[in-house]
Amino acid sequence: MLERIRLTLARFRESFVRKEGAPLDVVEDALIQADVGIKYTETIMRKIAERKGDTMEALKDELLRLLAIPKPVPDGSSPIVVMVSGVNGSGKTTTVAKLANMYRQQGSVLLASGDTYRDAGHEQLEIWANRAGVEIVGSQKGQDAAAVVHDALSKALSGNIRHVLIDTAGRLHTRADLMEELKKIVRVVRKFKDSGPDYNLLTIDANLGQNSIQQARVFTQNIGINGLVLTKYDGTAKGGAIIPICNELHMPILYLCVGEGIDDIFEFDAKDFVEALFD
Repeated sequence: MLERIRLTLARFRESFVRKEGAPLDVVEDALIQADVGIKYTETIMRKIAERKGDTMEALKDELLRLLAIPKPVPDGSSPIVVMVSGVNGSGKTTTVAKLANMYRQQGSVLLASGDTYRDAGHEQLEIWANRAGVEIVGSQKGQDAAAVVHDALSKALSGNIRHVLIDTAGRLHTRADLMEELKKIVRVVRKFKDSGPDYNLLTIDANLGQNSIQQARVFTQNIGINGLVLTKYDGTAKGGAIIPICNELHMPILYLCVGEGIDDIFEFDAKDFVEALFD
């Protein structure tokens, strides 16, 4: 797993490892170029200056502190419900497929095809379901997405299925009507689990960097997002944006997606991430 992280961080890592022993102003420039942002760069540089020791070790410690945000913990009851939302083009459906393949190693999985807006939305998810070897509750274009989720959760309970993954239609954060649909899906989940989805995930295109923060705020305010998935992380030069994104939202990064393959995802671990960044 660490090797995959190292490969993923190749572009991001260049900004740091080549500057070991460099003056503080050079390290500061590297942080800004990686899209860490002025606010968090200043915080990091202040902490490094206070340490008055090895610059790289101080930088590692501060990055770890900023990234080690507690993750949500399921209540333990079945099914574990994972809802995935995001703006159009953020890699939402492929993320659902990757998660399904990952969770299949831990127990049975059922997909709920809640993208009822996009042409062939169900067909695309069905192809991924077949690749992952998991079941799916299908839908038709224009169908009530919340009704699809209700059917999926009912099937999961009757069939003793361990995980239910809910795909939703991509939507702009400015569309209040589409946010209402997501709220309705959450209400349906709460009929089965009082707390709602165990993992209410938002996919964020890593190439957008800090520009995605406002989008995420709106989703969080409307449907209570409790974890983030950064997609397309292997192709971004803005890898440092991971710091302001999770800190401004006070929310953990749970997964990084690093390619188009069904295995191209790994669970985010702050310690492994920082170690790979400097190794």
